[in-house]
Amino acid sequence: MSTVAIFGAAAFYEISQQRADAAMQQVIDAGINHFDVAPGYGEAEIRLEPWMPCIRDHIFLGCKTMERTKVKAAAELRQSLERMRVDKFDLFQLHAVTNMNELDQVMGKGGALEAIIEARDEGLLRYIGITGHGLEVPSVFQKALDRFDYDSVLVPVNFVLYSDPVYRVHAEALLEMCQKRDIGVMAIKSIAKGPWGNQVKTHTTWYEPFSEEDIISRSVHFSLSQPITGICTAADTDLLPAVIEACESFSLITAEEQEDLIAQAGAYQPIFPMD
Repeated sequence: MSTVAIFGAAAFYEISQQRADAAMQQVIDAGINHFDVAPGYGEAEIRLEPWMPCIRDHIFLGCKTMERTKVKAAAELRQSLERMRVDKFDLFQLHAVTNMNELDQVMGKGGALEAIIEARDEGLLRYIGITGHGLEVPSVFQKALDRFDYDSVLVPVNFVLYSDPVYRVHAEALLEMCQKRDIGVMAIKSIAKGPWGNQVKTHTTWYEPFSEEDIISRSVHFSLSQPITGICTAADTDLLPAVIEACESFSLITAEEQEDLIAQAGAYQPIFPMD
């Protein structure tokens, strides 16, 4: 049973062990039991490694690969196990699959999925998932689920993105499919405000996040009011307390309240370019 807050270790991309340890204590004190990490997240695996001996038996640990071939994905999976000094992952995911060409590659002959299935059969992981970013992801993932029985998906669920009717239709169809098939859904970008553009970056997220507690709370509550498992916390340790607080105070918001929030999305620029 996953906590609704899933710690996104991308926040450890480029910080000291001391800062990472302080954030980890916040995460543990909050009771978060689900961790999301990837070799592409800079120093994240290294920063988590010292904590594994005392928390590994009590958490659900998910990792990922952006490698597209069987050989390279198999090597990266084992590298991640070694870097974190763990025997297995609870979840291992095909990472950042954004379009049909990439889906065909990872799921085709000699693709990364073959390596992950073999690793599952060897006992190196329990569940298999797929993650993606971009406007095409909800429709691409519906096709992915038609081809393979994934255990989880990780997709953007955000009230600004839901203001795009095409994205919303495909996202809601994907979430309905997952709900019917008991597939875990992890939401990302719940507090994404828009692209940085020419602004000075004030946070370590690649997008500009909402930073005021009220809008963070409303954004998180919107995402959690969809039929999902939980949200990954943002890739910035300074935002962690507000996101955790929003998860702790969560209660379902009504359909009318959701539509009111979506109606305000015109004040913001979506993080993914829209036609």
